[in-house]
Amino acid sequence: MKTRPIEILLVEDNEDDIVLIQEVFGDASLVNVMKTVRDGEEALAYLRGEGPYRDALVPGLILLDINMPRKNGFEVLKEMKSDPRLRALPVVMLTTSDREEDVLRSYADGACSYIRKPLDLQHFSKVVGQFELYWTLVSRLPVSA
Repeated sequence: MKTRPIEILLVEDNEDDIVLIQEVFGDASLVNVMKTVRDGEEALAYLRGEGPYRDALVPGLILLDINMPRKNGFEVLKEMKSDPRLRALPVVMLTTSDREEDVLRSYADGACSYIRKPLDLQHFSKVVGQFELYWTLVSRLPVSA
């Protein structure tokens, strides 16, 4: 079964999580490009093509952590969904939080999925495999600009 590679913007401030996510996604055929930014302000600048991101391509999917410096994931999500140029971009909350309030708020603010980061590499690899099948074979993403 052939999958369609997509570009992902990872918004994550924890270096260990970044390495783990890049490693696991690197083993999957899902991603042809994964860009990483480390806080909410940087994520919005990237998505809006501001400053050093003037030539950045619009990603097909955003993986957004909740707890970050400068702007948290909820603030980023809210700003994205209020911006006509960004509101259609699919956002998956990828976080360590298992709090029901965070799940409810994510969906209420416009996230299309909420995934709790698994703590071990083997389980995380399995989650990424299922994620890959869904986002490349089941779901249709908008074409990147």
